Amino acid sequence: MSTHAATLDQSDGVIVRSLENRAVRVRLFDRSREDPDCVLYAIEVHAPGLSARVDGVTAWNWDADLAPFLEGLARDFRGWDGERLWQTNDRDLTVSAVVRSGGHVGLTWTLRPWRASVDSWSASVTTWLEAGEQMSALAADVRHFLHQENKAYG
Repeated sequence: MSTHAATLDQSDGVIVRSLENRAVRVRLFDRSREDPDCVLYAIEVHAPGLSARVDGVTAWNWDADLAPFLEGLARDFRGWDGERLWQTNDRDLTVSAVVRSGGHVGLTWTLRPWRASVDSWSASVTTWLEAGEQMSALAADVRHFLHQENKAYG
């Protein structure tokens, strides 16, 4: 059973589903490129009783985006100590990772729209994945989603 379904056209994006509860999911979608140095996308998190979305998340082309972080987690499939953390420059998306015995990685996806300083909100879900092949596949799918050629610049 795959923990994520990756359909990489611009309408579907990348979907990450938790091993422990398939209703818990994250979707990266609505990719656009208005500048040759960055990609914009939307992200949604869903869990029973929770649905949140942030538009305009920015991935810069200097390897500071989510793909290298996920690739590093996949390379360290045997585990690590403590928590690893990644966030966008705007801090509207944060992903933290922990590993537990049995070879599972917990990715906590936190949305926090940086644009709203008054009455701001945040929402988090945790997806559990197998550390080896599933993390590698997710990392590859996210890299493809963020770095696929756009006809305007390709």
